[in-house]
Amino acid sequence: MKRRVLLVEDSATVRGRLREVLESDPELELVGEACDGKRAIELCQELRPDVVTMDMMLPVMSGLAATEYIMAHCPTPILIVSASINRGEVFKTYEALAAGAVDVLEKPRGDEPDGSWERKYLQTLKLVSRIRVITHPRARLRRPDPDPVQRSSEPPPQREYGLVAIGASTGGPGAIVEVLRGLPPEFRLPVLIVLHISEPFGSAFADWLDTQTARPVAYPSDGDLLSAASGRVVMAPPGRHMTVQNGRLRLTREAERHSCRPSVDVLFESLAHECGSTTAACLLTGMGRDGAAGLLALKRAGALTIAQDEASCVVYGMPREAVLLNAAQRVLPLSEIAPTLRRATGQRAGGLP
Repeated sequence: MKRRVLLVEDSATVRGRLREVLESDPELELVGEACDGKRAIELCQELRPDVVTMDMMLPVMSGLAATEYIMAHCPTPILIVSASINRGEVFKTYEALAAGAVDVLEKPRGDEPDGSWERKYLQTLKLVSRIRVITHPRARLRRPDPDPVQRSSEPPPQREYGLVAIGASTGGPGAIVEVLRGLPPEFRLPVLIVLHISEPFGSAFADWLDTQTARPVAYPSDGDLLSAASGRVVMAPPGRHMTVQNGRLRLTREAERHSCRPSVDVLFESLAHECGSTTAACLLTGMGRDGAAGLLALKRAGALTIAQDEASCVVYGMPREAVLLNAAQRVLPLSEIAPTLRRATGQRAGGLP
């Protein structure tokens, strides 16, 4: 069955090019076109496409506003197709991802090898079209969980934790923001994050995330002391693995893991070796299996291990793999992850109850 596509782009030139690309693929059917956000919403409600390819900078109503409305009222997988050179547009793209858009692809610059951008666009669009999305914000939704042991309300034991580590991929921007906003100002543990995000959009993500929470967020330099990150969020920079060795943050360009660099597994495995039971680790929404083996290594080292549950995930891929490995001590809705971290690390987080 063909995947039905709604094309949203205000530039007639770009829209024409994307139309030609879409119509060249026998697996896709272009069912509608819109040149502003308001019309995009109307067509999405009328046509019920399988996927929307969405520009960010639109007249009448922005791509961000259209994305927020669509995800709240007629949830549909959305691929953002946006420019990466304008900081304001990049920030809007992050906000759209946090609002429920599935993925982002840079607009063609014109200097790509012949046909390469078009192949990537079609491949990404087909992948996005098959992702089940639900009404946003997802954390307010609940489904019964058949596993009462992993979802037990029994609080995790408090002990002297040294850091929190978070891994995420597809759907990660919104999930990470929710977890960080759920941590109180007194929470002084370093928070280390690995997020898979399409290049070149990863380069400014830490700057954007810094505007979403009172907790400072930055990319580290190779050799930074972990102790200097107290009360801060440290993100693995694009194209570099991040590890902890001998109390320092290390950045490397070693081989990709699961086609990812940075890799969640690489960070988690280093923490299992270096920090063991003083780590609290969370594996959030994402496609693939990066992070599952690392979460298992942390569990075996005595760490607190948490996986996001299926109902609140944009893509229940990475957390599912962790659950199948029995790597997660807790499988929790997104809204319960920050409170669980607060309870577990209470003595180290400024004496929180």
